[in-house]
Amino acid sequence: MVIQLLPLHYVYLAFIVFIMGLLIRRRDTTVVCVLGIISLGFLASDHFHDSISGIFGSFIYAAKELISTIFIISIVVAMSRVLVRTGINEIMIAPFTKLMRTPTMAFWGIGLIMLFVSLFFWPSPGVALIGAVMLPVAIRVGLPAIGAAMAMNLFGHGIALSGDYIIQGAPKLTADAAGLPVSSVLEASIPLVITMGLVSTVTAYILLRRDMKRGAFQSTGTASPSTDKETKNSVSTDQAHLEDLAIPLRTKQIIATLIPFFFALDVAGMYIFKLQGGDATALIGGTAVIILIGVTIIAHRNKGLEETTEYLIEGFQFGFRVFGPVIPIAAFFYLGDAALTELFQNPLPESSHGIVNDLGVALAHLVPLNETIGAIIMTLVGAITGMDGSGFSGISLVGSIAQMFSASIDSAPLLTALGQIAGIWVGGGTLIPWALIPAAAICNVSPFELAKRNLIPVLTGLTVTTIVAILLM
Repeated sequence: MVIQLLPLHYVYLAFIVFIMGLLIRRRDTTVVCVLGIISLGFLASDHFHDSISGIFGSFIYAAKELISTIFIISIVVAMSRVLVRTGINEIMIAPFTKLMRTPTMAFWGIGLIMLFVSLFFWPSPGVALIGAVMLPVAIRVGLPAIGAAMAMNLFGHGIALSGDYIIQGAPKLTADAAGLPVSSVLEASIPLVITMGLVSTVTAYILLRRDMKRGAFQSTGTASPSTDKETKNSVSTDQAHLEDLAIPLRTKQIIATLIPFFFALDVAGMYIFKLQGGDATALIGGTAVIILIGVTIIAHRNKGLEETTEYLIEGFQFGFRVFGPVIPIAAFFYLGDAALTELFQNPLPESSHGIVNDLGVALAHLVPLNETIGAIIMTLVGAITGMDGSGFSGISLVGSIAQMFSASIDSAPLLTALGQIAGIWVGGGTLIPWALIPAAAICNVSPFELAKRNLIPVLTGLTVTTIVAILLM
């Protein structure tokens, strides 16, 4: 299958390179993304007014895609606020302080717990559950907040999601597209997932410890002055509220016991009713709202009704402040997939599956094949298709290309697994800033700083994993 590349493809690719360069240099990319939207809109419609309208339309599209994440983060933050201000969180985290006594124990402890939860329920609801409880413990023992975010990202959205051995959503997509049994892709992925996981997490931990020794992090766990200021303001506000919230110790102990019990019921419900993805996140969000209402009424008594609304306002202010800079960037990258045909008359050839997927197929046809080149191309194709920030949107393409390669290379399951790992690690929530917002927001760190921190570990992991795949073929 030969894909015809249009000016749209080349312009999109040029903007991607430019945007990534700016992100590496820690420059803001909002204006560049808007210019990219205008350029793609004009090429897709041939009308300047449509390209201008496309700015707003793409923002709305991105907001719709991200709204469930915005809401769960906002609600969990609102719930956390009342727990902090009543001191209930102190009682909740007390047992974990015995298990996490050093930054090293906190990093690996959070990561392994996140891995376990994500294998059964996927990472998004796991971030909300684990971050709310474990983050205060990690910071208390000296792990920077960004270190906790890295652990949740790399173990959850990286290792667990790329292997997906329990739910098997990812391997089924790739295996079906490659015409292979799911079991063959799962089996082939085991050494690659282990290699990718070990190399990326160990590299991340070594770099984190190096910077901690250099004093690169402030006591709040981030290197951002603005975030540090916001945290200090939040702490002073919490202390002011504590003066008005006198809850008996016994009552706080009961509440601190009931909250993990309610979330444990959620986990059981996810398993019994086979809830995953958005449904699992919705269950966590609804439980958090109930906890917020109950604790607020107990704490504020006659003012409980009004204070519940105030906590929700605080939560949503936090959520939209975090997501505000991300929506324009996500809006541009979504144009590489389904957003382009939804916002404009379909400007792509009939055989096209979106700009990003077309670029992946074109790359696969660009060079002659052998085992080494095939593995490198599969990694690059997976990484390119992950650049829309989904992780799952392009892995069917990965399976299709692996099937094409199987005529020349007798390692289709291994190639399929390699492309799947690359696509999900890049797009599923470890490198693309708007894809890793859940962990960044829960830990109150910049998603762009988190993406930068993950860059070297993930690229190192992909390089070593590709070499291992070549040796296994």
